[in-house]
Order: sequence, then C-alpha cells, then structure tokens
Amino acid sequence: MSDVSIVIPTLNEASCLGRTLRNLSLLDPAAREVLIVDGGSIDETIAIASLARIEVIRSPEAGRSIQMNRGAERATGEILCFLHADTLVPDDLVAVIEKTLADPRIAGGGFISLMAGSQTTRWGVSLHNYLKTYYAPLLFRPHLFFKGLRLLFGDQVIFCRRADFYACGGFDNNLPILEEADLCLKLVRQGRLCQVNRIVQSSDRRVARWGALKATAIYLYIGFLWGLGAPATYLKQFYQDIR
Repeated sequence: MSDVSIVIPTLNEASCLGRTLRNLSLLDPAAREVLIVDGGSIDETIAIASLARIEVIRSPEAGRSIQMNRGAERATGEILCFLHADTLVPDDLVAVIEKTLADPRIAGGGFISLMAGSQTTRWGVSLHNYLKTYYAPLLFRPHLFFKGLRLLFGDQVIFCRRADFYACGGFDNNLPILEEADLCLKLVRQGRLCQVNRIVQSSDRRVARWGALKATAIYLYIGFLWGLGAPATYLKQFYQDIR
C-alpha cells in the first residue's frame, strides 16, 4: 500500500467529481486513500462520492483551507496530496510523488497545470501559470526563491509530507484565497519546493466564464497585490466562486 493520502475539498462539484473519481480509480499504484471533505454541497456531490465508495467528511464550515486541514487530520498516509475536484492526474501520480519526496531535501511539490475544456486547451493561460510558479517568488521573495521557494497553486496538485505539513502549521483557516501560496511560504522552511515536469489537466471553467485576457489580467492583478502585501480577504472580491 502506498503512503499517499489524496484530499479533495468539494462544494457543489457534481458536474466534474464523477470524472475525477473515475480517473483516480485508475491510479497504479493506488493511493492509500481518497478523502472528500465537503463544505455543504446542495447538489449531487455527496451522492456521486458515495456511489464511488469514497469516504466523505462533512466540514462544519465551507472554505478550502478549513476543508483541506480537516482532510489532513483524518488522513492516515505519511504523504498528503491536495487535489481539486475538477483536476485530472496521470495514472502514475502516486509513484511520481513518492519518487519526488524520496529526496529529503524536497519538502513538497506540484505539477504543471494544463487548463482545458471540452472545446479548447488554454495554452496561453497555462503557460502563464507555469511561469508564475517561478517569476512570482523571484520578484517578491527573492531571498526565498534561492532557497527553493516555488509558488504552487491548487490546480497544480500540491503534495508534501504529513510531518512537514504540520511542522509549518498547515493551511491558514482564515485565508479565503491564496491559501496554497501561503503554505508554500511556510513549507519552504522545511526544504525546497519543486514543480514536477509532468502535467495535470484542470478545468477551464473560470477562464471560459471570464475570457482568457480578463482571466490573465485578474491573475496578474491579484498576484502583484498579494506580492506587495495586500490581505487575502481584500483580494477575494476579485475571485468569485464559479461552478
């Protein structure tokens, strides 16, 4: 049995969860467990998870930080992998994660996120997201960049050792947005972060709603304000939930 526990925070994800769970059923080797932490879905999310025989943990509050922390508490694996409900992963995900963390100098990592929908692949947005992993820490936290900081976001499928996750305090429950970036700033104290040279595929639903140019502009605006110290509670207004 592998040591990787996969934690999926959900809130009304019926449109994509079934496909994601079918994808996870093909993992070879399999994950130790898949845990869904639901923030109060009113659609068929719970029913889809139950049909797939996946454990569902009910979170008393919605919020990805709260839900992912709750999933981490219940996980039994020594490695935690945080996956969005609209993201598809390679079937050797577990092996890639375990091989990456076999290097004791690496505290955590994520993948290259390719954003796509049913009709198109968002090459431009995906390229920007790839580059952002490197240029954002280089611009705003250069001293940490050279220590191994890479800014990873949720659609990149972040993973780390359970021990390092708790050593740095886990996700900040008070952050409504950019909780993964905050985790990276804390996790780099435990070791280097890396962007694995493998692809995961994330839904383009947000870009499809906004348009590629508007989406990139919003990402840049939020990123620069965050880098300059703007609070996440202020930045949340520019990043509405889209299902």
